[in-house]
Amino acid sequence: MPDIEIDMYESLPVPFGLVRFGVAPDHPEVKNCIQTFSGVATSPTFTFIGNAPIGDAPGHLPLSSLLPHYDASLFTYGASKDRKLSIPGEDLTNVISARAFVGWYNGLPEYADLNPNLEEGEVATVIGQGNVALDVARILLSPLENLRQTDIAEHAVEALSKSKVKQVQVVGRRGPLQAPYTIKEIREMISLPSVAFGPLPSGLLPDHPKKLPRQLKRIAEILHKGSTTKVEDAEKSWELKYMMSPVAFNAAKDDSSRLGSVTFDQTAFVETSHNPSSPPEEELNRIRGLRVRSTGKQITVPTSLAFRSVGYVSEPLPGLLEAGIPFDTKRGIIPTDVHGRVLPVNSNTAESGGSGQTVGIPGGGGWGGDGGEKPIGEEEAKESGAVPGFYCAGWVKTGPTGVIASTMADAFGTADAIICDRQRKSTSLSRTIKGGWEEVRKEAKSRGIRTTDWKDWERIDAYERDRGREKGKERVKCRSVKEMLDVIGA
Repeated sequence: MPDIEIDMYESLPVPFGLVRFGVAPDHPEVKNCIQTFSGVATSPTFTFIGNAPIGDAPGHLPLSSLLPHYDASLFTYGASKDRKLSIPGEDLTNVISARAFVGWYNGLPEYADLNPNLEEGEVATVIGQGNVALDVARILLSPLENLRQTDIAEHAVEALSKSKVKQVQVVGRRGPLQAPYTIKEIREMISLPSVAFGPLPSGLLPDHPKKLPRQLKRIAEILHKGSTTKVEDAEKSWELKYMMSPVAFNAAKDDSSRLGSVTFDQTAFVETSHNPSSPPEEELNRIRGLRVRSTGKQITVPTSLAFRSVGYVSEPLPGLLEAGIPFDTKRGIIPTDVHGRVLPVNSNTAESGGSGQTVGIPGGGGWGGDGGEKPIGEEEAKESGAVPGFYCAGWVKTGPTGVIASTMADAFGTADAIICDRQRKSTSLSRTIKGGWEEVRKEAKSRGIRTTDWKDWERIDAYERDRGREKGKERVKCRSVKEMLDVIGA
């Protein structure tokens, strides 16, 4: 739609966020969406504004300096912090956030100096069984020659080359059919070359998996089959441990500041009623949703390294509440209706008590569209309590759930709502043309912020690719914001 101008504000000097810094380096196919995003950037009505973190600190742009210059503001800054377990010993050395570890090996400047100690011992424990937990385990166990060919950070390659980790245990509080890993991820882990998968204890999987819903049947079959590499023949191995809920990280006997073991509560399923004639989707949801309780028994597992991988959480941007935009601190989201329109504090959905991406749409011309079936219009949205002009998409709207494809689909839905609202706005209403980035630029300049544009990113991209060619890989990423800015002479 050529008559809509879009400005995207990004806290780092480079684009692509989670795709660049969150996707595992050995999953390059997942990053193919970058081509689509780059195509958007070529539009003359799109402006990328990098190195522009939103906030009140020095070097940041206050939210209040942006909002008055846009007709619509879309918040899509994701979940910038990891969820904690809040159990004793969580601050011990070598108890590490999986999010931080992923950022470290992917070259996220925030975690460039994480320096995880991979030389302390042979056993690592990952708490949580989602895809991120399996990513952590796979990076620890993968042959280094395979990782060297990816865009993994050079400091990570160096640390992994010295790693003594030979066994990884991935622990969950429920069973194998309730864990959030996907079929693709679990199959890839079990197929790791020269790495053995420890067999599951008997009784965890049903004797007749063919009776399970299709998705769970596939997972059960993969786990039943296991790996072709035997534990006794492998230098490295991993295992899935179930029905264990962490209650404490314990210090090593010879060092009160360092991790030595983890204590878990052993759990059991809470019994629920079961209808054998339930449709497959209902049965899938029932099995997936089974809850557990503590049995009162505990087990302590020796380990020298532990990763907390129990989810991410969003935080409110400074200035949100002052702008009339609520934040639900319990769920870690900006409350919205199903189409992404922000709801006020007193709505039924809101329970309101970082930096990232914010997209603004300045005024200019009409707001066209295909006229097809769309969400409710702006006037109806006002009647339902939506805050006019404010929208949300991604994890800060839905919570940290889903993959890139589902997050993109959610963004498309919110975009439809924005277009619909502007299509249906009465033409009799006068509207002042907003200045967008051209006005905000003045504030950035007055604060001494050196923002980056798409041409700057292309120069950084070329620099990283040139360095990568020297090492026989796709790219060598810049380690810090300073290095990125030095490349463009800022």
